[in-house]
Amino acid sequence: MKRKKMFKLRTKFFLILTFVVILITTSMVTVGVLIYKNAIIKRYNEMGYQAATAVSHYFTEDELLSFKKLAIEYQSSDADQTQIDAVIQSNRYQELQALIDSMRESMGANDINICTFDIQLLSNYDAERDAKNQWNPLIYILDSYNNPEYQLNLGNSGPIYPEFCEDIINSYNSGVHANNYFQASGSFGNTTTALLPIVINGKTEVFVAVEIPMETLSKDTASFVLNISLASGIVALILLVIIILFLDRTVVHPIKLLSSETTSFAAKDNIVSDKIGTIKTHDEIQVLSESILKLEKDIIDYIENLTIITAEKERIGTELNVATRIQADMLPRIFPPFPERNEFEIFASMQPAKEVGGDFYDFFFVDSNHLALVMADVSGKGVPAALFMVIAKTLIKNRAQMGDSPAQVLTDVNEQLCEGNEAELFVTVWLAVIDINTGKGIAANAGHEHPVICRKDGKFELVVYRHSPAVATLENIRFREHEFELNPGDRLFVYTDGVPEATDKNNVLYGTDRMLEALNKDLGASSEELLINVKSSVDEFVGNAPQFDDLTMLSFTYLGKESENHV
Repeated sequence: MKRKKMFKLRTKFFLILTFVVILITTSMVTVGVLIYKNAIIKRYNEMGYQAATAVSHYFTEDELLSFKKLAIEYQSSDADQTQIDAVIQSNRYQELQALIDSMRESMGANDINICTFDIQLLSNYDAERDAKNQWNPLIYILDSYNNPEYQLNLGNSGPIYPEFCEDIINSYNSGVHANNYFQASGSFGNTTTALLPIVINGKTEVFVAVEIPMETLSKDTASFVLNISLASGIVALILLVIIILFLDRTVVHPIKLLSSETTSFAAKDNIVSDKIGTIKTHDEIQVLSESILKLEKDIIDYIENLTIITAEKERIGTELNVATRIQADMLPRIFPPFPERNEFEIFASMQPAKEVGGDFYDFFFVDSNHLALVMADVSGKGVPAALFMVIAKTLIKNRAQMGDSPAQVLTDVNEQLCEGNEAELFVTVWLAVIDINTGKGIAANAGHEHPVICRKDGKFELVVYRHSPAVATLENIRFREHEFELNPGDRLFVYTDGVPEATDKNNVLYGTDRMLEALNKDLGASSEELLINVKSSVDEFVGNAPQFDDLTMLSFTYLGKESENHV
């Protein structure tokens, strides 16, 4: 089985290297052919320009201008066939025709012609007219074609390849050679065309075009491909054998040893292998073998410590579970909390983001007629926030039960929490004391969220006013408080920032608008049902995103005697 795995590894190396060698060889052949082909085309094109230059010296400037003028007039119907025939039959024109025919035959060219172009027509290619053989921007002055049947005369017009238009226009404007034109199709096979502009008085007047067949291109290219392929294949085969042998010695064998020894380590109750240390390849494989050897030793050490670590983790987990229960037991959890009192209805809940949290709520009687409501949020999360929460909750309740006003309670608690607060934790608090006989209350808000109120037959709305700083931020703070009055049927809803700042997977906040929408969804709901509606709305909004903050809410409904509404 092991030998089969090593054979597979060698096979993979062989296939990959064979593919790479073939790819490199093919690339070399392709590049070589392109270079060779371009060299041949360049050689033929230079021949074409040499011939075009020689032909340009057959004419005088006046002859060229005269021939061009007559050809253009014939195209525009300003000259007739009689005038054209007179020039063509003239001794000088016949002499020039004979000279160019001789030049074409001596060099084996397909075509040599002297021409001009209708630049306006050349600049506006019309595919539809071209398909009907009606787009002919080329105007012949003299033509020598190897097939007399298709030879054109003075004044005749013809088409050109559309892809050459831009280069011809540039050559016309600049007076320099056009690009070399290579055609690999047509009745004459591979051809190249040299297009030489003739400039008279600083202006391009006519062109000399020489089309040469490249008869040896296909034959020479095939021979070149065969020779370079054979040479590259032999060299590649030799390199392939050398690389395979090298990889087998420096890669495959060490990896085989690493595989067998690591398997043995797992099968022999984690006994460290000594053979791995014998791998000396002086490369990454040796580094890998040394790392595996060290890893085996670390695994043994880790296993020895794992039991201790696991036991410690279980102990911490148990303690956190106990802490969670202790924290939950500190908050009022029995509802209704005061079954003998029917002046109000109250319900609250707290869901920590971690095992323990920093949010807390509380409600208790200061005396037989005054009920205190507390909603608070300690900065931070986890155990530190939970410890600070315990201290803050205890201090607030103890001080409030002494009968002080909410502002006095927060002032005194602030001074006590600021002492020795090296962790710089703080707590936002909403504290209210309500006379359950009259519905009149006093509240102080130390940096906490705005409370929500719902008047009888109305809707839940935020109560926005200026807050005091959070508790434990600075010493000697004086906290503001304000009075309010609840009428029978009025409701209060207080919460921590875990509700409006709940975040979905796109980091979008839940917000107070969605919270108010959830509260107003069922205005006839009980206090417990109200909190369930908000929690369901938050869960639906957050989805699978993790809970980052404690989620704490309290709903209070005043059910006292009916009285006039007071603001």
